[in-house]
Amino acid sequence: MKQAIDVFKKGLEELNINLSDIQIAQFIDYYELLIEKNKVMNLTAITELSEVISKHFLDSLSIVKVYRPDKERILDLGTGAGLPGIPIKIAFPNTKIVLMDSLNKRIQFLDEVIEKLNLENISAIHGRAEEYGKRAGYREAFDICSSRAVAKLSILSEYCLPFVKIGGKFISYKSGNISDELNEANNAISLLGGQVKKAEGFELPQTEIKRSLIIIEKASNTPNKYPRAAGKPAKEPL
Repeated sequence: MKQAIDVFKKGLEELNINLSDIQIAQFIDYYELLIEKNKVMNLTAITELSEVISKHFLDSLSIVKVYRPDKERILDLGTGAGLPGIPIKIAFPNTKIVLMDSLNKRIQFLDEVIEKLNLENISAIHGRAEEYGKRAGYREAFDICSSRAVAKLSILSEYCLPFVKIGGKFISYKSGNISDELNEANNAISLLGGQVKKAEGFELPQTEIKRSLIIIEKASNTPNKYPRAAGKPAKEPL
């Protein structure tokens, strides 16, 4: 474990993130909860501590390459096992995080994590983007919407941009070459009130894994008809 934690600390240095011993301990507790729950439900295919650190924790925290969270209200959409939301909350405790996922079992796990790590100003919600994206208190109510979900950017934009207030940002975590995907998504992003501000390619700290972060700024209100009904964004991308 010591070797893995040393790698974690070196990765954090590369990202210019300073964590206390308490915060490091929270990450380890989170890992242990994740692996224990993974025995009875599918949360992650990655289970070795060193790999979880590089491919989940450092990957989640790589958001600092395009945006350094502070006191913002952040929605982590399609959060799954709590990524990137939980790592962002641990590292940047002043943030206000909402974790949203369509599978209630994952939400129950996240509630357990939040309680055991004594995290404040963070909640986990069972729901779909198509529903909550039109609900008062959620629609255009967040400074940041982040997502590591595996879907095309055109689809993710319809799910995520309705949650972002004007001047806020949708930050999408991607792997590999994203130029074609960006080009395909330009029409959807524009329709939904967004503008691509930056696409940052990099290697995950302490690895040779190539990743990208796409930052889309909310320039105008999303038309009321978006997001469309459940399932439609995926079946008929804009």
